Amino acid sequence: MLTRRTCLAVVFLIVAFAAAQPARAWAQQTAAPAGAAEGQLEQEITTAPVMLDGVELFRVRGASSFPAAERAAAVAGRIEALAASPTFNPDNLHLEESEIGTQVMADRQVVLTVLDADARLEGIGRKPLAMVTVQRIRAAIVSYRADRTGPVLQRSAVRTLIATGLLLVVLVAIVWTWRRLDAALKARYGRKVEKLTAKSRHVVSVDSVWASLRTLIRFVRTALVIMLVFVYLQYVLALFPQTRPIAWSLTGYVIRPLAKLWEAFTTAIPDLMFLAVLFVVVRFLLKLIHRFFDAVDEGRIEFAHFEREWAIPTYKLLRVLVVAFAIVVGFPYIPGSSSDAFKGVSLFLGVMFSLGSSSLLANVLAGYSLNYRRAFKVGDRVKIGDVAGEVSAVRLQVTHVRTIRNEEVTVPNSVVLGTHVVNYSALARAKGLILTTTVGIGYETPWRQVEAMLIEAARRTPGLLPEPPPFIRQQALGDFAVTYALCVYTDQPLKMEAIYTDLHRNVLDVFNEYGVQIMTPAYEGDPEIPKVVPKDQWFAAPATAEPPRDRKDSKG
Repeated sequence: MLTRRTCLAVVFLIVAFAAAQPARAWAQQTAAPAGAAEGQLEQEITTAPVMLDGVELFRVRGASSFPAAERAAAVAGRIEALAASPTFNPDNLHLEESEIGTQVMADRQVVLTVLDADARLEGIGRKPLAMVTVQRIRAAIVSYRADRTGPVLQRSAVRTLIATGLLLVVLVAIVWTWRRLDAALKARYGRKVEKLTAKSRHVVSVDSVWASLRTLIRFVRTALVIMLVFVYLQYVLALFPQTRPIAWSLTGYVIRPLAKLWEAFTTAIPDLMFLAVLFVVVRFLLKLIHRFFDAVDEGRIEFAHFEREWAIPTYKLLRVLVVAFAIVVGFPYIPGSSSDAFKGVSLFLGVMFSLGSSSLLANVLAGYSLNYRRAFKVGDRVKIGDVAGEVSAVRLQVTHVRTIRNEEVTVPNSVVLGTHVVNYSALARAKGLILTTTVGIGYETPWRQVEAMLIEAARRTPGLLPEPPPFIRQQALGDFAVTYALCVYTDQPLKMEAIYTDLHRNVLDVFNEYGVQIMTPAYEGDPEIPKVVPKDQWFAAPATAEPPRDRKDSKG
């Protein structure tokens, strides 16, 4: 197995080799002789092949008034007409000199004129080139006629039947082999995969493993079938002269795209190497930043005026900035990034993102702002607008609040940032949260007695802090009653509703014990019998000996 040092050495060697290629190419260009320019001009001259039955006979060049492709098509049409004519004898092909070049004649018909430019392109004299051309035309005519004789066509038909039978047999064998292989894999490795699933505590499922294996085998099978069908079509089409051009075109349809892909890959190797190095550097940098802020979050590194709760949000923000900077740096090196299609797609995506991301960006920015405002954190009891409950999650775009009814309310961070937030837990742990309830008591009851009874009710209530002690405020001297406010301290804001319930129960019990009537908001006269519950009726049916209590583990 290669070590990390070996891998790094290989990477540096590849980078050095890629960097040396431009210098080597420049050196070769400067060292090229002056005649290379002329050769390059000759290579840049457009030529076209003269084809007969899919076979290239020779190539011809063209002119501005008569392009090479049109000239090659015209020559090929004359040769095919001569080959299809049963009265023409190929031996009648001969050469005649003219003012513009050497003409290849078929009886009195001009088949082709060999020019001096054609000879210079091939690097030989004009007349030798014309003689070679005549020989190739004769051989092509003879082959054209021989391929269309009855015995040759019959042999081609028999070979086609044999090839078709072999293809069907091979396809059936592939299907049979695939089924046997699937059964063999299940029989041999099925239990091992199940044991692996059990050991991984079902992180790796049997179905996913088998699905991956089946996909791999299916891919190999499909690729093999496509290759066999391709070879079969190329062989069968090449047997008949009428379909032979299609057979040679099939090879071009496959080879040309692969050649272009390989050429594009080799051209993009330096850019791909730069992107790979950039990826490794950015990944290493992100790991360093993550470890640093993890240490800040755990308290191993401390900074003045920088809270530990800010560590993870700051890391996420820096990660976005680093990744965005890496994308900006690496974008020009992405293969195809300079093409018009790539630019058009990038522009389209940018417009779509800008049109549909206004609320998204607002919520994201609000989420980061909330992290630094320290308005609340997960586990706090808060009230956001009309929503009150426990903060269960603070995400980049929304804040999740669980209400007393066990409802999950999702509040967009932009809404949180734009409204007032009441945090019941922020000071409760250190100084206690003040809970307040009010009662209205008549003027005939001494206020000192009322305050003592309210203090007694608070003393009986679980979940309240003994220090600071509860206190009473007389809020109003109303028309029919005095309004007393009982203020108590608790360090359990998540149990506010349960504590309020216990406190109200104890207030009712204490006032009933002392026979003091709690006034309604208004009345017309004093009743003959005070509106209190006698002690012997406190547990009237269906009440039990003890009043119901909320669960102490309730979070409100």
